[in-house]
Amino acid sequence: MTKKSLFALVFIALGIAGLAFTDAVEIVKVNTENSIVTWKGYKVTGEHSGTIAIKNGELNFENNKLTGGSFEMDMTTITCTDLEGAWANKLEMHLKSDDFFGVENYPTAKFIITKIGSRGAENEYKITGNLTIKEVTKEVKFNATVSKTAANADIELDRTDFDVKYGSGSFFDNLGDKTIYDEFNLNVKLVLH
Repeated sequence: MTKKSLFALVFIALGIAGLAFTDAVEIVKVNTENSIVTWKGYKVTGEHSGTIAIKNGELNFENNKLTGGSFEMDMTTITCTDLEGAWANKLEMHLKSDDFFGVENYPTAKFIITKIGSRGAENEYKITGNLTIKEVTKEVKFNATVSKTAANADIELDRTDFDVKYGSGSFFDNLGDKTIYDEFNLNVKLVLH
């Protein structure tokens, strides 16, 4: 056997050995039936809250550590949970209209993880990703607790970043007590299986 052949065999053997010890990425699907996004919006005279269903999603793990993932929200499912009856229906229809999320033209919103950092404790992460609402994509950052069975995160957003400007004091004058604040919160709870 020549030196070249010997080097080639050693190189191939090392490559195969390296592959054998490389952990595969495990893709864990989101259980959409048990996952939910809870929203909260604020105005001068109070606040409103409700839910949005998760349409689909998956998180990626390697050595039990989060390495990536994404999820999609079904914006047509926006509900209001702090009002009842006709009042809840009126707010839900308004949120679905072009004044807010325009769900007829933009039925889904999507989040894709682009960067993950450890917060120093097991299952605690600093996540950066791209959130797309109404076909406007913005980078967002937030802390999350994520394991292979569940994920939980609180995200604060500025709705005007996504062209949702109705009632915003940043864009309209003399709104008085009809002003709706730009900031709103999403609590994302994903159940994985």
